[in-house]
Order: sequence, then structure tokens, then C-alpha cells
Amino acid sequence: MSKLLEIKNLKKEFLVNGQPLKAVDDVSFYIKKGETLGLVGESGCGKTTCGRTILGIYEPTSGEVYYKGERIDKLKNREKIKLKKRMQIIFQDPYASLNPRMTVGDIVGEGMDIFNIYKGKERKARIEQLLRVVGLNGEHMNRFPHEFSGGQRQRIGIARALAIDPEFIVCDEPISALDVSIQAQIINLLINLQKELGLTYLFIAHDLSVVRHISDRIGVMYLGKIIEIGNSEAIYNNPQHPYTKALMSSIPVPDPDYTVEVIEMKGEIPSPLNPPSGCAFRTRCQMTQDICKSEIPPLIEIEEGRFCACHLVGSKLMKKI
Repeated sequence: MSKLLEIKNLKKEFLVNGQPLKAVDDVSFYIKKGETLGLVGESGCGKTTCGRTILGIYEPTSGEVYYKGERIDKLKNREKIKLKKRMQIIFQDPYASLNPRMTVGDIVGEGMDIFNIYKGKERKARIEQLLRVVGLNGEHMNRFPHEFSGGQRQRIGIARALAIDPEFIVCDEPISALDVSIQAQIINLLINLQKELGLTYLFIAHDLSVVRHISDRIGVMYLGKIIEIGNSEAIYNNPQHPYTKALMSSIPVPDPDYTVEVIEMKGEIPSPLNPPSGCAFRTRCQMTQDICKSEIPPLIEIEEGRFCACHLVGSKLMKKI
């Protein structure tokens, strides 16, 4: 598969009380056409900011974003608008992301109006079709968001994202605000839509079991940086970074006979306004060495398609974890 999206050394900083906050710090990865890259990490690690910077919702501080080999972070406004037809987002909160004063039909059809791609009867038929595709009734187009449950609202958000036939969708924690009983339905819907429409996803989440179910590859973020990335099964079955190992050990397994030693992380996640020197994870890591305090570990390829940013990868110390 060819690369649909590639980002190189992406950085996004915000000024907080005059201090730079590095929300995304020198991040690089690619997503192949038709695959799903899961982006995981604790709250505040920069996952959502990364996704929104890729889409151009936030202006990158530095770095490069390529879509089908074309650099898009420097496009002019008119060209950016055309690009938005190919790249969409599904937001985390289905309650806040839908305009309560608009009908479902107008919410789903708004993108069609902006890009002038469907009109009149064709527009109505397209909206009804999209609602059916996401598991709703075509007649729902005349209702308002408050008349729907959280799961139904998220289906409306998915229909809105699909309305202008995108190729790439950022799924920004699309199930975290939903009841557990509904989450699997939305995940299965996204998987089916990907197969039917050939979509490519950046799936942002903190629920590791969900990410495993939907992702082909997984990137792990910590304090604005990618610290490990690779094939989904490889990451889950044989994590290499101490942080990834700790995350994986905390996943609950629905088997009373299965036991695994949970790896404790020391202290709290540092403030991105005042990150540690050297390795960002060293203040919570059990294996910290002198080099971890002074040098930022580069993201290096440890096997084909597998990258990790840790000074101790492959060492005897690491094998003790």
C-alpha cells in the first residue's frame, strides 16, 4: 500500500502565560492508504492536538505534512478548503459537536452545501442514504440533536464526516463519551465503513483494548512525543518501551485464571510547560540511567517497521521489566 499521509518532525506549541507549551514535539509517522493507525497515550499527551494540526485546524509551529506526496501544511486558504473535502474528523463529544439549532438533515448536509456537490432532491436522497448507512432512519433528518441518544448522535457525526466522500478521517476518541454497551457498535460501524468505502483512519484513543481491535499499526505518545510505533500485534504482544510495557500490563483481561504483573509508573506525568531533560519518561521509569537524564532518545528502527525511542532497548536491564 502507498502512503496516504506522512508527517515529518511536526511541532505544535501554545503560549501559556508567556511560556511555550510543546503539545506536539517533533513527531513523525505515516499512514498507508486503507489502514488504521491508532494513536494512544494518557490524557494531555498531545494526541488530539496532533490530529487537529494534521487537518489544519491548528497551524503547525514547524514540521511538514504530506498528503499523497504533496506538502499541505503550506497551502493557501483556497487550496486548504479543497483539501478538506478529502480529510474529515469525527469529534469526541457527540453532544457538543452538533449544532442544537440545526436539524439532522442540515447538519449532515452542511458540507454538501459548502462544496456545492449535492442539490435539491439529490441532496435529500444523499442525506437519507447516509443516515441509513450509519444505522439511522432516513426520516430522522427532520429531527434535532436533542431528540437522540449519545450513540445516535455519534452516528450523525459519522454521517456528517462521510457526506463529502472523504478519503481520510481523524477519529478523535469517538467512543470515549459513550456507554460501554454502545462503544462496540460504533467501532464495528467504523470498521465496516472502512471496508466498504476504502477509508483511512487516524484513530485517537486512550482505551488500549479498543485500539487493538480496530488498528493495523499503533503509535504510543508520551508528553508530546511518539515513543514507540509499529504493527498492532507486535506492540501488544512484545512492547519494547518501558512506558508501553506499563500501559499494556494495565489492560484488564476477562479471564479469572489469567494473571499478569502490573508495572507501576512512579509519580505523576510531568507538566508539558516544564518537561524533564533528556528522556521525557525518565521521571516515572524504573530503569532510568545517567544517559536518560542528559540525552533525548531518538526514535530508531529496531526491526522492520518497528520504531522505539529508548536508550535501553535491547539491553539486559530492559529484559528485567
